[in-house]
Amino acid sequence: MNSPADAAGGRADPAAGVVLGTLSLPGEGRSASRARAFLRGLLPPDDPVLDDLLTVGSETVGNAVAHTASGRPGGRVEVRLAAVAGGYRLEVADDGAAGGRPHVRPGSDDDLLEDLVFGAESGRGMRIVAALASAWGYWARGERTVVWAEFAPARPSGPGLCAAGSVDGLVDPG
Repeated sequence: MNSPADAAGGRADPAAGVVLGTLSLPGEGRSASRARAFLRGLLPPDDPVLDDLLTVGSETVGNAVAHTASGRPGGRVEVRLAAVAGGYRLEVADDGAAGGRPHVRPGSDDDLLEDLVFGAESGRGMRIVAALASAWGYWARGERTVVWAEFAPARPSGPGLCAAGSVDGLVDPG
């Protein structure tokens, strides 16, 4: 499982990469589907990370609306996608959660399966982000929180090729 890192870790540098698009959305439930449509329009339909990126975009926008001031009247969520060396970086900025920060809910994979079987509607979002992104984390920007997730296309492994979890010399510590 990937663990969060802050901007000091280097991978979350907001100035790096080529911005493919930004979108400001109202803090309402249907913004997750609007974010998916926006992100889908920025990538080729056969991009190997498209499905994972769309899922993470939907989860992080949904979390921003459900768990931060972005979901209050007048709240906003900002979505940004950048092309970075070896893939993409998605950033979702919210209006702040009174000091609360995103985290993976403690528990085992059995807990996750039980949640799915019994229909729990919360508590899995950041676990999904951690499972699908190559790396993820967050940083505070004043009262706001920016959650970022990076996506690198899968590479075959074998003799002389990158090992799983290694992308352009960066090894995921998780």
